[in-house]
Amino acid sequence: MTDPISSELSESAGVISRIDPSSVRAAADVLIEAFRRGNQAIFMGNGGSSADAQHIAAEFSGRYLIDRPALPGVCLSNIAPVTAIGNDYSYDLVFKRQIEAFCREGDVAVCYSTSGNSKNVVLAAEEAKARGAKVISFTGDCGRLKEVADVAVVIPTRSTPRVQEGYLCASHIMCGIVESALFGSRAVFVDRDDTLAPNVPYCSDPALFDLYGDVPEAIARLTAAGYKVIVVTNQSGLGRGYFTMGTLDAIHSKMVSQAESAGGRIDGVYFCPHRPDEGCGCRKPRIGMGLRAVRDHGVNPYRSFMVGDSDADMEFGRRLGCSVFRVGGGATFTDAVDFILGARRRRVLLPRVGFCQLINGLPSDVRRLWISQAATRRSFPPEPSKECPRRPSAVLGTGFPFWP
Repeated sequence: MTDPISSELSESAGVISRIDPSSVRAAADVLIEAFRRGNQAIFMGNGGSSADAQHIAAEFSGRYLIDRPALPGVCLSNIAPVTAIGNDYSYDLVFKRQIEAFCREGDVAVCYSTSGNSKNVVLAAEEAKARGAKVISFTGDCGRLKEVADVAVVIPTRSTPRVQEGYLCASHIMCGIVESALFGSRAVFVDRDDTLAPNVPYCSDPALFDLYGDVPEAIARLTAAGYKVIVVTNQSGLGRGYFTMGTLDAIHSKMVSQAESAGGRIDGVYFCPHRPDEGCGCRKPRIGMGLRAVRDHGVNPYRSFMVGDSDADMEFGRRLGCSVFRVGGGATFTDAVDFILGARRRRVLLPRVGFCQLINGLPSDVRRLWISQAATRRSFPPEPSKECPRRPSAVLGTGFPFWP
């Protein structure tokens, strides 16, 4: 009988899906800040939580997904100090005593307790805060520990197995965010059709596919600047039977070869073969392709960009955490690369409200000067064109209208 197994799997998945994502993000941010300052993360827990604390500490001192320098993650579960302090003093003090020995201002104490009431963990958390450290707690939906913590990741159940499954999942996500933020590569995610190449509907002949003439050189500029170039494309023609996997591979091989002709590199090609009615998780604007690319290439999406020509492309980029640039209406992939490379050099913040009215109200020479000097990570306005001085056609970052 597999029904009980299916039931438990569903229950676990349901609990995990209700964890507050913002709390995991906040926990990661605390660790990122501490590691950047040269501080350490100190993990602790009892029983199964002790094993989880050792596990996650090792993800930092070893690695999680990215090959990178070691991060100072240590665990207080070593048998000698635990048994010595427990024997000579009290088991309630096995973590507090070690916090007194090792914890310094700016460190982070990461505390695991399914009940949230493990006395030795609560005492250690209080001592860490008294010493100027931040405290992150992973608990079930109960207990005192989450009240002590600066950031509390609460697993919304009181079932011990489900709590432990939940905070291991949340901790792994936290590790990925930290690793990506500190060591992740910059990337430019790019749509294929009408962005890199003219759209040939359901293209079934590689001979009909060619990159726009300016694209290989633009890709080479991104490669030279240290960006990974990753193509993400919806190709439902495969699922509809309009062309074969062999044909799609041949088209993408040609695309990669043409990019390499100018010295650039396409680092990855991800495609969704599903029809829109199949409800998959990879068809843009869903971010399945992006998440795979982030894992495969060690990408930090918050330092990356999405370039495309459709609403789905823009939504995909925003959901993934990227800055976005929309081509079309005169704005090309080369314009996007100009923006991306220019945004690295300039950090002048643009107004967030009334931008269109403000820019249109400036004298033309002042407007051109403003546009030539203004850039921000999230938004940058190309200069208005003579053909279309007011019609919005390129949308970047936060969704404000700009002009090609």
